[in-house]
Amino acid sequence: MNRTERLEALRAAIARAGVEGFIVPRADEFLGEYVPAGGERLAWLTGFTGSAGLAIVLPERAVVFTDGRYVTQVAQQTDPALWERRHLIDQPPAEWLKEHAAGRRVGYDPWLHPQAMVDRLAASGAVLVPLAENPLDAVWTDRPPPPAAQAEPWPEAFAGRSAAEKRAAIAEELRKDGQAAAVLADAHSVAWLLNMRGGDLDHTPLALGFAILRDDASVQVFMDPAKAGPELRTALGNAVAFEPRSGLTAALGGLAGKRVRVDTEATPAWFGLTLRNAGAEVVAGTDPVRLPRATKTPAERDGARAAHKRDARALARFLAWFAEAAPMGGRTEVSVAERLLGFRREEERFRAESFPAIAGAGEDGAIIHYRATAETDRAVRPNEAFLIDSGGQYLDGTTDVTRTLWTGPGEPPAELRDRYTRVLRGMLALAATRFPEGVAGPHLDAIARRPLWEAGLDYDHGTGHGVGAFLSVHEGPAAFSRAAANIPLREGMILSDEPGFYLPGSYGIRIENLLLVARDEAAPGPKRWLRFETLTLAPFERRLIAVEGLTPAERAQIDDYHARVLAEVAPMLDATTAAWLRAACAPLVA
Repeated sequence: MNRTERLEALRAAIARAGVEGFIVPRADEFLGEYVPAGGERLAWLTGFTGSAGLAIVLPERAVVFTDGRYVTQVAQQTDPALWERRHLIDQPPAEWLKEHAAGRRVGYDPWLHPQAMVDRLAASGAVLVPLAENPLDAVWTDRPPPPAAQAEPWPEAFAGRSAAEKRAAIAEELRKDGQAAAVLADAHSVAWLLNMRGGDLDHTPLALGFAILRDDASVQVFMDPAKAGPELRTALGNAVAFEPRSGLTAALGGLAGKRVRVDTEATPAWFGLTLRNAGAEVVAGTDPVRLPRATKTPAERDGARAAHKRDARALARFLAWFAEAAPMGGRTEVSVAERLLGFRREEERFRAESFPAIAGAGEDGAIIHYRATAETDRAVRPNEAFLIDSGGQYLDGTTDVTRTLWTGPGEPPAELRDRYTRVLRGMLALAATRFPEGVAGPHLDAIARRPLWEAGLDYDHGTGHGVGAFLSVHEGPAAFSRAAANIPLREGMILSDEPGFYLPGSYGIRIENLLLVARDEAAPGPKRWLRFETLTLAPFERRLIAVEGLTPAERAQIDDYHARVLAEVAPMLDATTAAWLRAACAPLVA
């Protein structure tokens, strides 16, 4: 079926389901950012392939929502004759439903929406109806099967704590709160709690499954039991049982009369509906694993440092290659990204990219989460900006780094240098910030924006996100974003620092390092202060730095960072690449 036929087939299925509309999120039942092929319902229906979005289909109109990262992409990938486009933040779905569907019965799949989202949408006045069968699945006749990769133990040497210790600590929290169990619907939480990783997704090492953690520290994991081999079962012991997904309803029914914690922001609404129908008391509360997972153990911090150092070697080799190859032409966005991946593959403990590389030349760099395909791949031309945002999944850590480069051989225009320098100044200002305990990411977001704001400029995305430990490259709950929850930053959290500037049709600029939240031992007084330790080690594009736009302190900060990069990375390189790095890291000249 073409896109028009798919939309009409869905409308017919919606009518058969006895509702007047249907909501299609960009999510599978695990509500994660990345989904297997069979979970790409939004892309199948609309053509939009971004990682954040939602569609609403009514008999007479249809709309697709996405955030500021994907405004350009959704316009390119969806048919305006079929789909209205709206901004997910500025024009929320609930407002659209209030205007177009108040009083109408609108269906949703309770496996694909958290209860909190259902409640927000229901506030529109639309009558939200949970459907036992997803009408889109009924018309997607060639939908790929679910993944079936093996689950594997993640070494305790990298985790820093045994699964038994983690289970005991979280169970103690449940007992203190008078809760008999907690539903863990986030596969990242299950992976962290059990020191378990897998291969069900291309870029995030998850074994997709649900879990119920009880107050006695026992756990039931619901996934295909064949995915859990003898090594994993031996590592976890008898307190952890693997059961098929079909056993979930009965397991939840066994909690009748008991208090069960459910994170209504991160758990499919199906769980709450099923628990209430069984007679359990649903207690709304945060996933008890989420904050401990984000607060890295000393072993996880050491692993992150080690992974970033190996990643730095791959980056240096790539950047040296690009500096020579780009001015000569003959490269494309895809071939450049593949070259970087090739360097990473040679590094010890490398497992996969942590997300599909964003390699945008010229105007493609202005598409914030652009992904080059065979259809869009274009040549990398001389004398243009090139944005490369990429990362690696290493067995001991997850990396994410962005550099905006100049292809040469000519000199970049003054405006581009000014914008780049403002983005760089903002990134450096955030990295240098010292702050007292209790400060949250949203409190710091504006620090990275100030140099752009001074010129009346801004960017339509958050400044940074959390990063997992050989888990998701995008990890909550902490983030540098005005829209993020006010979760105080803790020692051990890892976040990205990535301001940007985008001129549609011309170029995009983003510069990103990962930061580890650390104790500021030098802070005076009784109050505890925190600072950031920069994990990423890669030189900035000196041809784009307008040195005259830097303060002496900013110039010294860049020089100090480059000196550190040179000292830590050069000894790992061959002579030719080391020579290039010495030039790239030379002190700036005013």
